[in-house]
Amino acid sequence: MGTLFTDAAWRQNTGLVVLLGLCPLLAVSGTVINGLGLGLATTFVLLVSNLSVSLLRGWLRPEIRIPAFVLIIASAVTAIDLLMQAWFHDLYSVLGIFIPLIVTNCAIIGRAEAFAARNRPLAAAVDGIGTGLGFCLTLVALGALRELAGHGTLFAGAEMMFGDWARHIEIPVIPNHPGFLLAILPPGAFIGLGLLIAARNALLARRERRQAEPLSTERPTLGEQA
Repeated sequence: MGTLFTDAAWRQNTGLVVLLGLCPLLAVSGTVINGLGLGLATTFVLLVSNLSVSLLRGWLRPEIRIPAFVLIIASAVTAIDLLMQAWFHDLYSVLGIFIPLIVTNCAIIGRAEAFAARNRPLAAAVDGIGTGLGFCLTLVALGALRELAGHGTLFAGAEMMFGDWARHIEIPVIPNHPGFLLAILPPGAFIGLGLLIAARNALLARRERRQAEPLSTERPTLGEQA
């Protein structure tokens, strides 16, 4: 299960590798809190839809499979939409149409068809959580990058998710920051995502080079020196 989770969250990361769900990823990642809110909502939908599809896979006929998947996903999205309206109304107002649009996220229907419909409930749930958290971490990382460059802060608007006490956790990383408009506009989102993809690729390439280092670089033993 650990390998399954790592594969879903990192090796096949929705935002950095598969490049699905880019519309909400680029649209609402202006701050850390916005990204976290949408990421957790998407994770909830992925968990519920994957688990439900896996449990029902034996009863769904092939000709109604996709419509049934869409109905399950839409039901989960409706539930999270109503919950956010009731408990996180300010954050819901900021995220706007992108909460209902989770229904159209290709990653969710893709995981339901490619994995949940072919595996047992526990594996499907782990895959849903891993895929959702991978997407959430990408949203948060991109949100942090854009918020820092655009406003010089981190965790601005945290009270929308955690309550009034969270106003004090906003971090002014760059005091008197004049603002960088490009970072908070759509082109800045594309640039930021490109930087994250490049950073991930560079990290993987560095790890591969280390693993491919020849054994001859190891220090010889006393017997070999003799």
